[in-house]
Amino acid sequence: MDELMEILEELRPDVDFENEKALITDGVLDSFDIVALVGELNDAFDVEIKPNNLVPDNFNSAEAMWQLITKLQDE
Repeated sequence: MDELMEILEELRPDVDFENEKALITDGVLDSFDIVALVGELNDAFDVEIKPNNLVPDNFNSAEAMWQLITKLQDE
């Protein structure tokens, strides 16, 4: 989770990822952020985030992203 937080803070240092729970719903992250983030996550965690994983529920919070990453690593 620490590595995820580092990636998120590098991407958007102005966002409080520890407390924000509606990153997509509230428009905190836009489509460009998500494209950059998916590439970083794929490389950093050796996973493949597919288009069917690109739903708001998977990216609304750091916790949701971590759950997605761990699920993909277990597959």
